[in-house]
Amino acid sequence: MSYWHECKVISAKFKMVSRCHFAFIILNFAFVFLAGCALFAPREEVQLKKASVEELTALLSQQKAAIRTMKGLFSAKVQGGVIPIASRVEGALYYRRPNAMRLRGFTAVGGELFEFVQAEDQFRLRLPTMGRVLSGSPSDMSEMGKLARPFQLSVWAMGGLLGTGAIAKNETVALAEEEDLYRLEVFGPSSHGAQLMRRRLWFERQTLHVVREDRLTESGAVEATIQYEDFRAIGEAEAVSSAGDKHLVRPFKILLEDGKGQGSVQVTFHEMIPNIPLSAADLAQASLQ
Repeated sequence: MSYWHECKVISAKFKMVSRCHFAFIILNFAFVFLAGCALFAPREEVQLKKASVEELTALLSQQKAAIRTMKGLFSAKVQGGVIPIASRVEGALYYRRPNAMRLRGFTAVGGELFEFVQAEDQFRLRLPTMGRVLSGSPSDMSEMGKLARPFQLSVWAMGGLLGTGAIAKNETVALAEEEDLYRLEVFGPSSHGAQLMRRRLWFERQTLHVVREDRLTESGAVEATIQYEDFRAIGEAEAVSSAGDKHLVRPFKILLEDGKGQGSVQVTFHEMIPNIPLSAADLAQASLQ
């Protein structure tokens, strides 16, 4: 093979390789361009619902009316000294409108930790592991000492689930917007008779679910923060809402943080059964009579 022929062959191979490299570069550029288009493509605009003070207040009342009874199973993870009994609790909830509630707590192997029963203006706390039974009025849990705190927080946390946080007749409200949230400020009478802010509720504006609640002291300090997540349909409501929706949706995850820095509780529900018949034995009311 002559020298000039070898040069032509090498030149042809070089051109072929160059063309391949050029095609590869063009192909990569095309992929980058298309990926960039996808990255910066306009997102679908989120539809935020409009609601007035009256509509949100009515919604809270409808949530309360939607549940006549409730039976549920949950697990709780405790951090800090909020519940001085155990760090992990398997529990059962029984509720009947307007304010009959029973909470039972067990160890992972089924040992009973506590039973808290509330009906009308009376409560009873039974602690088998301590051999103690305490009773009194929910408005005065001083007899319970340090144990009063965790069970008061538990009742508040369950309020968002059961709908017991409706606006009372002696309360007033004010509404504010925070980007994709509505903040409803609830004012109630203090021990001195003045109207003070007692609660703050945050509504997610896509669904109008209550996703957070702050409980305040008379001085305005945050006593507890409760967050509600993982909303799921659990059945049909007892009464149809103003929007004509009978679907009953409730949060399956509740995060509770003590405002006094004593710890936090994460409650995860495994099952909720609304509006089924409950006996006096289910609610353990016979022992409160």
